[in-house]
Amino acid sequence: MEKDSKIYVAGHRGMVGSAIVRELKRQGYNNIITRTHQELDLINQQAVNDFFAAEKPEYVFLAAAKVGGIEANQSALADFMYDNMMLEMNVIHAAWKNGVKKLEFLGSSCIYPRMAPQPMPESCLLTSELEKTNEAYALAKISGLKYCEFLNRQYGTDYISVMPTNLYGPNDNYHPTHSHVLPALIRRFHEAKEAGVEEVTCWGDGTPLREFLYVDDLANLCVFLMNNYSGNETVNAGTGKELSIKELTELVAEIIGFKGRILWNTDMPNGTPRKLLDVSKAKALGWTYKTELKDGIRLAYEDFLSNPMRAER
Repeated sequence: MEKDSKIYVAGHRGMVGSAIVRELKRQGYNNIITRTHQELDLINQQAVNDFFAAEKPEYVFLAAAKVGGIEANQSALADFMYDNMMLEMNVIHAAWKNGVKKLEFLGSSCIYPRMAPQPMPESCLLTSELEKTNEAYALAKISGLKYCEFLNRQYGTDYISVMPTNLYGPNDNYHPTHSHVLPALIRRFHEAKEAGVEEVTCWGDGTPLREFLYVDDLANLCVFLMNNYSGNETVNAGTGKELSIKELTELVAEIIGFKGRILWNTDMPNGTPRKLLDVSKAKALGWTYKTELKDGIRLAYEDFLSNPMRAER
Protein backbone atom coordinates (compact mmCIF):
# COMPACT_ATOMS: atom_id res chain seq x y z
CA MET A 1 0.00 0.00 0.00
CA GLU A 2 1.21 3.50 -0.80
CA LYS A 3 0.88 6.06 1.99
CA ASP A 4 -1.85 7.92 0.05
CA SER A 5 -3.77 4.75 -0.92
CA LYS A 6 -7.51 4.88 -0.33
CA ILE A 7 -8.19 2.32 2.42
CA TYR A 8 -11.60 1.16 3.65
CA VAL A 9 -11.74 -0.40 7.12
CA ALA A 10 -15.07 -2.20 7.58
CA GLY A 11 -16.01 -2.49 11.24
CA HIS A 12 -13.86 0.42 12.42
CA ARG A 13 -15.77 0.82 15.69
CA GLY A 14 -15.12 -2.73 16.83
CA MET A 15 -12.07 -3.86 18.75
CA VAL A 16 -10.19 -5.17 15.69
CA GLY A 17 -11.26 -2.49 13.22
CA SER A 18 -10.41 0.36 15.59
CA ALA A 19 -6.99 -1.19 16.23
CA ILE A 20 -6.35 -1.43 12.46
CA VAL A 21 -7.26 2.25 12.05
CA ARG A 22 -4.86 3.15 14.90
CA GLU A 23 -2.08 1.09 13.33
CA LEU A 24 -2.62 2.53 9.84
CA LYS A 25 -2.45 6.07 11.23
CA ARG A 26 0.63 5.19 13.29
CA GLN A 27 2.34 4.05 10.08
CA GLY A 28 1.38 7.20 8.19
CA TYR A 29 -1.67 6.04 6.21
CA ASN A 30 -4.21 8.86 6.38
CA ASN A 31 -6.60 8.25 3.46
CA ILE A 32 -8.83 5.96 5.51
CA ILE A 33 -12.56 5.56 4.79
CA THR A 34 -14.97 4.41 7.49
CA ARG A 35 -18.73 4.13 7.88
CA THR A 36 -20.76 3.46 11.01
CA HIS A 37 -23.46 0.81 10.97
CA GLN A 38 -26.04 3.62 10.86
CA GLU A 39 -24.34 5.12 7.80
CA LEU A 40 -23.87 1.82 5.98
CA ASP A 41 -25.64 -1.44 6.80
CA LEU A 42 -23.29 -4.10 5.40
CA ILE A 43 -26.10 -6.66 5.38
CA ASN A 44 -27.87 -4.51 2.76
CA GLN A 45 -26.36 -5.59 -0.56
CA GLN A 46 -27.54 -2.59 -2.56
CA ALA A 47 -26.20 -0.15 0.01
CA VAL A 48 -22.80 -1.89 -0.04
CA ASN A 49 -22.71 -1.89 -3.84
CA ASP A 50 -23.57 1.81 -3.94
CA PHE A 51 -20.88 2.62 -1.38
CA PHE A 52 -18.12 0.81 -3.30
CA ALA A 53 -19.23 2.31 -6.62
CA ALA A 54 -19.10 5.82 -5.14
CA GLU A 55 -15.94 5.56 -3.00
CA LYS A 56 -13.78 3.13 -5.04
CA PRO A 57 -11.40 2.12 -2.23
CA GLU A 58 -8.11 0.55 -3.33
CA TYR A 59 -7.58 -1.61 -0.24
CA VAL A 60 -10.09 -3.17 2.15
CA PHE A 61 -9.69 -4.55 5.66
CA LEU A 62 -12.84 -6.58 6.40
CA ALA A 63 -13.02 -6.56 10.20
CA ALA A 64 -16.79 -6.18 10.55
CA ALA A 65 -18.59 -9.12 12.17
CA LYS A 66 -21.34 -10.11 14.57
CA VAL A 67 -19.39 -11.58 17.48
CA GLY A 68 -19.93 -13.01 20.96
CA GLY A 69 -18.94 -15.70 23.43
CA ILE A 70 -20.38 -19.20 24.01
CA GLU A 71 -23.73 -18.03 25.39
CA ALA A 72 -24.31 -15.45 22.66
CA ASN A 73 -23.40 -17.95 19.93
CA GLN A 74 -25.62 -20.71 21.30
CA SER A 75 -28.66 -18.50 21.80
CA ALA A 76 -28.61 -16.91 18.32
CA LEU A 77 -27.24 -19.53 15.92
CA ALA A 78 -29.29 -18.42 12.93
CA ASP A 79 -28.52 -14.72 13.48
CA PHE A 80 -24.79 -15.36 13.76
CA MET A 81 -24.75 -17.33 10.53
CA TYR A 82 -26.97 -15.02 8.47
CA ASP A 83 -25.51 -11.68 9.58
CA ASN A 84 -21.89 -12.74 9.17
CA MET A 85 -22.46 -14.55 5.88
CA MET A 86 -24.35 -11.66 4.33
CA LEU A 87 -22.06 -8.82 5.38
CA GLU A 88 -18.86 -10.58 4.32
CA MET A 89 -20.25 -11.78 0.99
CA ASN A 90 -21.61 -8.30 0.23
CA VAL A 91 -18.30 -6.58 0.97
CA ILE A 92 -16.04 -9.11 -0.77
CA HIS A 93 -18.27 -9.26 -3.86
CA ALA A 94 -18.56 -5.46 -4.10
CA ALA A 95 -14.78 -5.17 -3.70
CA TRP A 96 -14.29 -7.55 -6.62
CA LYS A 97 -16.91 -5.82 -8.80
CA ASN A 98 -15.29 -2.43 -8.17
CA GLY A 99 -11.67 -3.39 -8.80
CA VAL A 100 -10.25 -3.27 -5.27
CA LYS A 101 -6.50 -3.99 -5.50
CA LYS A 102 -6.31 -6.08 -2.35
CA LEU A 103 -8.69 -7.23 0.39
CA GLU A 104 -7.87 -8.76 3.76
CA PHE A 105 -10.53 -10.86 5.49
CA LEU A 106 -10.48 -11.26 9.26
CA GLY A 107 -11.64 -14.63 10.49
CA SER A 108 -11.36 -16.49 13.79
CA SER A 109 -9.50 -19.52 15.09
CA CYS A 110 -12.88 -21.17 15.76
CA ILE A 111 -12.91 -22.11 12.06
CA TYR A 112 -10.57 -24.98 12.85
CA PRO A 113 -11.86 -28.44 13.84
CA ARG A 114 -12.77 -29.07 17.49
CA MET A 115 -10.17 -31.80 17.78
CA ALA A 116 -7.57 -30.29 15.45
CA PRO A 117 -3.91 -31.18 15.95
CA GLN A 118 -2.25 -28.82 18.43
CA PRO A 119 -0.86 -26.34 17.73
CA MET A 120 -3.27 -25.84 14.82
CA PRO A 121 -1.66 -25.29 11.40
CA GLU A 122 -3.49 -23.41 8.66
CA SER A 123 -3.67 -26.68 6.69
CA CYS A 124 -6.01 -28.37 9.22
CA LEU A 125 -9.00 -26.34 8.00
CA LEU A 126 -12.00 -28.54 7.10
CA THR A 127 -10.29 -31.81 8.09
CA SER A 128 -12.89 -32.78 10.75
CA GLU A 129 -16.00 -31.47 12.53
CA LEU A 130 -16.30 -28.07 14.18
CA GLU A 131 -16.95 -27.14 17.82
CA LYS A 132 -20.75 -27.11 18.16
CA THR A 133 -20.95 -24.08 20.49
CA ASN A 134 -19.80 -21.71 17.74
CA GLU A 135 -20.48 -23.74 14.60
CA ALA A 136 -22.71 -21.09 12.98
CA TYR A 137 -20.08 -18.36 13.31
CA ALA A 138 -17.32 -20.71 12.14
CA LEU A 139 -19.25 -21.79 9.03
CA ALA A 140 -19.82 -18.15 8.08
CA LYS A 141 -16.14 -17.30 8.53
CA ILE A 142 -15.03 -20.36 6.54
CA SER A 143 -17.33 -19.25 3.72
CA GLY A 144 -15.76 -15.77 3.65
CA LEU A 145 -12.26 -17.21 3.61
CA LYS A 146 -13.15 -19.65 0.83
CA TYR A 147 -14.89 -16.96 -1.24
CA CYS A 148 -11.65 -14.95 -1.17
CA GLU A 149 -9.72 -18.05 -2.25
CA PHE A 150 -12.17 -18.87 -5.04
CA LEU A 151 -12.08 -15.30 -6.40
CA ASN A 152 -8.28 -15.53 -6.46
CA ARG A 153 -8.43 -18.83 -8.34
CA GLN A 154 -11.18 -17.85 -10.78
CA TYR A 155 -10.46 -14.17 -11.37
CA GLY A 156 -6.85 -13.63 -10.28
CA THR A 157 -7.68 -11.28 -7.39
CA ASP A 158 -5.25 -10.70 -4.51
CA TYR A 159 -7.50 -11.39 -1.52
CA ILE A 160 -5.99 -12.76 1.68
CA SER A 161 -7.25 -13.84 5.09
CA VAL A 162 -5.89 -13.83 8.61
CA MET A 163 -7.15 -16.03 11.47
CA PRO A 164 -6.62 -14.51 14.92
CA THR A 165 -6.58 -16.40 18.18
CA ASN A 166 -8.56 -15.03 21.16
CA LEU A 167 -8.19 -11.25 21.17
CA TYR A 168 -8.38 -8.62 23.90
CA GLY A 169 -7.46 -4.98 24.43
CA PRO A 170 -8.78 -1.45 23.89
CA ASN A 171 -12.41 -1.12 22.75
CA ASP A 172 -13.32 -4.67 23.79
CA ASN A 173 -16.90 -5.68 24.57
CA TYR A 174 -17.49 -6.06 28.33
CA HIS A 175 -21.17 -7.01 28.14
CA PRO A 176 -22.12 -9.25 31.11
CA THR A 177 -23.45 -12.10 28.94
CA HIS A 178 -22.30 -11.42 25.37
CA SER A 179 -18.56 -10.94 25.84
CA HIS A 180 -15.59 -13.27 25.42
CA VAL A 181 -13.80 -14.86 28.36
CA LEU A 182 -11.05 -12.32 29.11
CA PRO A 183 -13.17 -9.13 29.04
CA ALA A 184 -15.90 -10.99 30.94
CA LEU A 185 -13.38 -11.85 33.66
CA ILE A 186 -12.13 -8.25 33.82
CA ARG A 187 -15.65 -6.98 34.36
CA ARG A 188 -16.59 -9.71 36.83
CA PHE A 189 -13.55 -9.31 39.07
CA HIS A 190 -13.72 -5.51 38.92
CA GLU A 191 -17.37 -5.55 40.03
CA ALA A 192 -16.61 -8.15 42.72
CA LYS A 193 -13.77 -6.02 44.09
CA GLU A 194 -15.94 -2.88 44.04
CA ALA A 195 -18.80 -4.68 45.82
CA GLY A 196 -16.50 -6.34 48.35
CA VAL A 197 -17.82 -9.85 47.66
CA GLU A 198 -15.79 -12.78 48.94
CA GLU A 199 -16.19 -15.23 46.06
CA VAL A 200 -16.63 -15.29 42.29
CA THR A 201 -18.01 -18.27 40.34
CA CYS A 202 -16.71 -18.95 36.83
CA TRP A 203 -18.02 -21.25 34.09
CA GLY A 204 -16.70 -24.75 33.52
CA ASP A 205 -13.83 -26.37 35.42
CA GLY A 206 -10.96 -24.10 34.35
CA THR A 207 -9.07 -26.79 32.42
CA PRO A 208 -9.42 -25.60 28.78
CA LEU A 209 -6.21 -24.16 27.36
CA ARG A 210 -6.34 -20.83 25.52
CA GLU A 211 -4.05 -18.43 23.71
CA PHE A 212 -4.53 -14.65 23.77
CA LEU A 213 -3.24 -11.93 21.44
CA TYR A 214 -3.31 -8.21 22.23
CA VAL A 215 -5.40 -6.53 19.54
CA ASP A 216 -2.82 -3.88 18.64
CA ASP A 217 -0.37 -6.69 17.85
CA LEU A 218 -2.98 -8.22 15.53
CA ALA A 219 -3.46 -4.86 13.81
CA ASN A 220 0.29 -4.63 13.25
CA LEU A 221 0.22 -8.08 11.63
CA CYS A 222 -2.79 -7.13 9.48
CA VAL A 223 -0.98 -4.16 7.95
CA PHE A 224 2.21 -6.25 7.62
CA LEU A 225 0.34 -8.97 5.70
CA MET A 226 -1.41 -6.47 3.44
CA ASN A 227 2.04 -5.28 2.39
CA ASN A 228 3.97 -8.57 2.46
CA TYR A 229 1.73 -11.58 1.81
CA SER A 230 -0.31 -13.00 -1.04
CA GLY A 231 -1.79 -16.48 -1.12
CA ASN A 232 -4.93 -18.59 -0.91
CA GLU A 233 -4.15 -20.13 2.46
CA THR A 234 -4.98 -18.12 5.56
CA VAL A 235 -2.34 -16.88 8.02
CA ASN A 236 -2.67 -17.63 11.74
CA ALA A 237 -2.32 -14.71 14.16
CA GLY A 238 -1.28 -15.58 17.68
CA THR A 239 1.52 -15.80 20.21
CA GLY A 240 2.17 -19.54 20.15
CA LYS A 241 1.74 -19.52 23.96
CA GLU A 242 -1.17 -20.91 25.98
CA LEU A 243 -2.46 -21.09 29.55
CA SER A 244 -5.45 -22.69 31.26
CA ILE A 245 -8.63 -20.74 31.91
CA LYS A 246 -7.92 -21.31 35.62
CA GLU A 247 -4.48 -19.68 35.26
CA LEU A 248 -6.00 -16.84 33.24
CA THR A 249 -8.70 -16.30 35.85
CA GLU A 250 -6.14 -16.11 38.65
CA LEU A 251 -3.98 -13.72 36.61
CA VAL A 252 -6.91 -11.36 35.95
CA ALA A 253 -7.94 -11.47 39.61
CA GLU A 254 -4.36 -10.62 40.65
CA ILE A 255 -4.07 -7.67 38.22
CA ILE A 256 -7.44 -6.25 39.26
CA GLY A 257 -6.78 -6.80 42.96
CA PHE A 258 -9.57 -9.24 43.82
CA LYS A 259 -8.60 -11.04 47.05
CA GLY A 260 -11.56 -13.44 47.41
CA ARG A 261 -12.09 -17.07 46.42
CA ILE A 262 -12.67 -18.35 42.88
CA LEU A 263 -15.25 -21.13 42.48
CA TRP A 264 -16.10 -23.19 39.38
CA ASN A 265 -19.57 -24.13 38.09
CA THR A 266 -18.91 -27.46 36.34
CA ASP A 267 -22.51 -27.64 35.08
CA MET A 268 -21.63 -24.94 32.55
CA PRO A 269 -19.83 -25.74 29.25
CA ASN A 270 -16.06 -25.51 28.82
CA GLY A 271 -16.03 -25.06 25.05
CA THR A 272 -13.13 -26.45 23.01
CA PRO A 273 -10.59 -28.23 25.25
CA ARG A 274 -7.56 -26.62 23.61
CA LYS A 275 -7.03 -23.89 21.01
CA LEU A 276 -3.42 -23.06 20.21
CA LEU A 277 -2.42 -21.73 16.81
CA ASP A 278 0.69 -22.77 14.92
CA VAL A 279 2.22 -19.35 14.22
CA SER A 280 5.29 -20.56 12.34
CA LYS A 281 3.94 -19.20 9.04
CA ALA A 282 3.72 -15.61 10.32
CA LYS A 283 7.16 -15.99 11.92
CA ALA A 284 8.63 -17.23 8.63
CA LEU A 285 7.21 -14.12 6.94
CA GLY A 286 9.08 -12.01 9.51
CA TRP A 287 6.44 -11.15 12.13
CA THR A 288 6.10 -11.91 15.86
CA TYR A 289 3.87 -10.53 18.60
CA LYS A 290 5.15 -7.84 21.02
CA THR A 291 2.78 -7.62 24.03
CA GLU A 292 3.04 -10.19 26.83
CA LEU A 293 -0.28 -11.27 28.40
CA LYS A 294 0.27 -9.73 31.84
CA ASP A 295 1.15 -6.34 30.31
CA GLY A 296 -1.76 -6.58 27.89
CA ILE A 297 -4.31 -7.36 30.61
CA ARG A 298 -3.10 -4.32 32.56
CA LEU A 299 -3.61 -2.15 29.45
CA ALA A 300 -7.05 -3.69 28.85
CA TYR A 301 -8.08 -3.02 32.46
CA GLU A 302 -6.94 0.61 32.13
CA ASP A 303 -9.12 0.86 29.01
CA PHE A 304 -12.07 -0.65 30.89
CA LEU A 305 -11.68 1.82 33.75
CA SER A 306 -11.32 4.85 31.49
CA ASN A 307 -14.37 3.98 29.38
CA PRO A 308 -17.32 3.50 31.74
CA MET A 309 -19.91 3.62 28.94
CA ARG A 310 -18.16 0.76 27.13
CA ALA A 311 -18.40 -1.37 30.25
CA GLU A 312 -22.19 -1.01 30.25
CA ARG A 313 -23.00 -2.23 26.76
